[in-house]
Amino acid sequence: MKVTLQQHTSLEVCASAIRTCWQSFDKSDNGGEKDRELIDRVGNKFKHASTLEHLVYTFYIQGISRALLQELARHRIASLSVKSTRYTLKELKAEECFVSGDFDRAEKYLVLTGVEMVDNMSIAALENLRLVLKEGISNDKAKYCLPESYKTELTWTINARSLQNFINLRSSKSALWEIQNLAQELYENLPSDHQYLFTCAKL
Repeated sequence: MKVTLQQHTSLEVCASAIRTCWQSFDKSDNGGEKDRELIDRVGNKFKHASTLEHLVYTFYIQGISRALLQELARHRIASLSVKSTRYTLKELKAEECFVSGDFDRAEKYLVLTGVEMVDNMSIAALENLRLVLKEGISNDKAKYCLPESYKTELTWTINARSLQNFINLRSSKSALWEIQNLAQELYENLPSDHQYLFTCAKL
């Protein structure tokens, strides 16, 4: 898994949005300590969390499973653009046969769990998909053979309020192990001066 922060809103924009309510622009320190404290106080302590929606982050997320992609779809206040299986199965079609225990080669396409039986079943599904593609069946129909462990990537845009909710829920030990890792990676890729807004969401 690889997470890259592509862009984000400055704290100054969020502080200015909050100051709109009281017309207190003259008290701003241009995204400095006073503005940071204001965002935390109003957005987190006073629970006027809609103000945090002015902070928006765009991440490029690579090497997650389609199982994790399903989990992401449950977080509706976010926008995602996902690698298309209609156009991106060509490289698998050109591969040689995958066999049980072929973890190194399979890892290019699959998120492996470390559980041998599960991973070998995923490799078998990958090989079945490869055979279907070799038969010339269209990608749109062949993709019904995709294993849940098949890797994908996406651009994901989310506001701070929704990201707090995501990190809070998905850093829990009861969450899917892969999404726990994603929650940690997202947090670590936030700008350092933004991370303080999310520490309350960390377990």
